[in-house]
Amino acid sequence: MTTLTRTGFLAGLVAGVVLGALPVRAAEPPTVFAAASLKNALDDIAGRYAQDGKDAGKAAPRISYAASNALAKQIEQGAPADLFFSADLDWMDYLARKDLIRPDTRVSLLANSIVLIAPKGSAPSVTLGPDLGTALGSGRLAMGNVEAVPAGKYGKAALEKLGAWAGVKDKVAQAESVRAALLLVSRGEAPLGIVYATDAAADPNVTILAAFPPDSHPPIIYPVAITRESRNSDAAAFLAYLRGPAAKAAFERQGFTVLNRATTAGRE
Repeated sequence: MTTLTRTGFLAGLVAGVVLGALPVRAAEPPTVFAAASLKNALDDIAGRYAQDGKDAGKAAPRISYAASNALAKQIEQGAPADLFFSADLDWMDYLARKDLIRPDTRVSLLANSIVLIAPKGSAPSVTLGPDLGTALGSGRLAMGNVEAVPAGKYGKAALEKLGAWAGVKDKVAQAESVRAALLLVSRGEAPLGIVYATDAAADPNVTILAAFPPDSHPPIIYPVAITRESRNSDAAAFLAYLRGPAAKAAFERQGFTVLNRATTAGRE
């Protein structure tokens, strides 16, 4: 090794030691892929994150909202997400089986419920049973896609359990997300819809007609985890913030039940 090369090597080594002693900062804010039904709560939380306590001064995370199934598929295809916040266990399990999340960071954070809604000012006489199809008449029942969107899957399961599916299955307007289904009812384009209770509470243009019994569908649980490919040093900080008291209050204001249960693998 020549003197010049040795000098350059030592200078680089010293620089590396010094830099290693500095706090590690993310070059960019973390990117969160989140279920559409989380939008109101997460927009509030993301804004507070950059202002609160030890996280003050950090950039607010970037949040991409869509149906959980669409987001999971995007992550599978290499989309650069740092956290995945799903509206059901199935799509988190899907990524876990493919080793695309860090299982030690997985948390079952929230619970929700589903309700039957109508446009505000509309008061149709309906029951959550076999006569639901009759109440619809020639109208459509707005739901998330019943084979993929979590709210749609929960809704179909509940309708089957209550004996109503056979009468409505040919009258369902299947939307790409629960928020899209909510919009169909909010605009008066569908007389009835099935959405999360938190979605209905966030839209002043809809009325809740009935809540589905909890035992009519699988438990509605929202898990969150850091993705396997994340290299963002602030991802863990934001996940910790989501589990903290400020986020808890924001979730509860939107009507979520906060569970905050850590899980290491598989379904609960």
